[in-house]
Amino acid sequence: MHFSEFAEALAKLSETTKRLEMIDILANLFRKTDKNLIDKIVYMIQGKIHPDYMGIEIGVAEKLASKAISSVSGASVEKIEELASKLGDLGSAAEQILMKKAQLTLFSEPLTVEKVYSALDRAARASGSGAQETKLRILAGLLNQSSPLEAKFIVRLVVGTLRLGVADYTILDGLAEAFVGGKENRAVIERAYNLSSDLGLVAKVLVEKGFDELKKFGPEVGRPIRPMLAERLTRAEEVLEKIGNDVSVEYKLDGERVQVHKNGDRITLFSRRLENITHHYPDVVKISRESISLDKCIVEGEIVAFNPETGELLPFQELMHRRRKYDVEKVMEEIPAMVYFFDILVVDGMDLTQQPYLTRRSMLTKYVKENLYAKIVPNIITRNPEEIEAFMNQAISDGCEGVVVKDVNSVYRAGAREFSWIKLKREYRSELADTLDLVIVGAFYGKGRRTGKYGAFLLAAYDKDRDMFESISKVGTGFKDEDFDTFQKILEPYKITHRHSRVDSKIEPDVWFVPAIVIEVIASEITLSPIHTAGYGLIKKNAGLALRFPKFTGRIRDDKGPEDATTVDEIIELYQRKLTKIAAEDVDVDKV
Repeated sequence: MHFSEFAEALAKLSETTKRLEMIDILANLFRKTDKNLIDKIVYMIQGKIHPDYMGIEIGVAEKLASKAISSVSGASVEKIEELASKLGDLGSAAEQILMKKAQLTLFSEPLTVEKVYSALDRAARASGSGAQETKLRILAGLLNQSSPLEAKFIVRLVVGTLRLGVADYTILDGLAEAFVGGKENRAVIERAYNLSSDLGLVAKVLVEKGFDELKKFGPEVGRPIRPMLAERLTRAEEVLEKIGNDVSVEYKLDGERVQVHKNGDRITLFSRRLENITHHYPDVVKISRESISLDKCIVEGEIVAFNPETGELLPFQELMHRRRKYDVEKVMEEIPAMVYFFDILVVDGMDLTQQPYLTRRSMLTKYVKENLYAKIVPNIITRNPEEIEAFMNQAISDGCEGVVVKDVNSVYRAGAREFSWIKLKREYRSELADTLDLVIVGAFYGKGRRTGKYGAFLLAAYDKDRDMFESISKVGTGFKDEDFDTFQKILEPYKITHRHSRVDSKIEPDVWFVPAIVIEVIASEITLSPIHTAGYGLIKKNAGLALRFPKFTGRIRDDKGPEDATTVDEIIELYQRKLTKIAAEDVDVDKV
């Protein structure tokens, strides 16, 4: 396939915000893609060349890309950077600059998708002292052969600013539309993706081996499984009513979720976001190797920082402080970690995800040997709300956030958030102390001491049904002065000149961002709002939901991706529970 065809499809995707149009564009592209290219096409639409868990990134900074554009166009790096600032991104600057060159150049041979992908793969794998020169040479070679439109998307790919507004679920819909008759058959494709975390692989199996082969898809050691997630409720009675039978009540620890893949002596650790974090936790690698008595398995747990002298569990921030340090061995001694294992998904190649919870728990206790650094998450089996309350109080006194209540008959639904697992946390006990994980989608410049910096942020919740981020709050309190320097730095790579296609907001901030950074906030209550779009029209006509008196807790949720943020459905549920409570107290709801 000529790369120009692919670039034209990317251009169409970048010009629309309508999801159905995106699906049609993707389906048409997939149908005309050669079987041996489908995985590569899918990866590049995702803005990468390999699945995230492999950790192979192109790694070209904008300065290096500007040098490559300069070398093939003759324009100075300064002029290129100035134009990029004016147009909003380096890819558009490359397109405009190379348009003049294209008028004087005859392309001897068209670029192909295979050639571009192969070149980018070589650039990503370049290492050592000459790596940057190798990347520069490869990128300049591609740009020298590309048309202006091709150059635009090649540059966006290598610097990580493709920003098509195409989510993974939209790609799944595109594959379903192209090969299995539409969205009604998407569930099988989605399950394969959730078990492999590799959209390119799923597309390749679907196209080369067929839909029936995809139905046989199972987990494999070395490929992370997208984690099963929990819903939230506020009272033990509600949890039991929702599940309807015996439940397992487990400690909800304040740490980093980890998926441990063991293959002989080889241990690989994946985060909740499916990143390979093995190098961050050499102590957890050792703990896992010594405590798991299996050769080949996938086990889930929570990494927590602790004080070995007292056994006291330390806050999540301590663990994240450790993650941000370079001298891992030294920090490992200062802030030791332990692992609480809570699920087992594969045993010696056997898929346990379709086995009920009690079977998996039994296997977990059989194959994990507890010691000072490795524990199985404490639990009780009950259907008594008072026992749940008492166990939650015990968990909180032991330094946990609360408890997770699990249906004893539930299978492991990879990638799903449902009421088979339900969180009960202390802060959910009152509508005056809810913590929510929300996505930063915009910023407002500050005044006074914050002049020249961001002074407040526009936050959004995730609507899974629409695959959109809907505004819910503006937050400017709870931040220390140094926090704004931190946010200025971590948000810079996600800064864009327009509202992202997956953001739904009536409010216009000073700066827009790609939805990427998740923070934790606390609020006094949830209210109706005519200007915020979360749940717009679902509770009341011409009104969405907003947070009253929101405050940043100081916690950046590095462990969560944007789609892991608090959902609109969860917020609606919290709001409706407040109304139910008010009604029970005989208060006039219309005055709330």
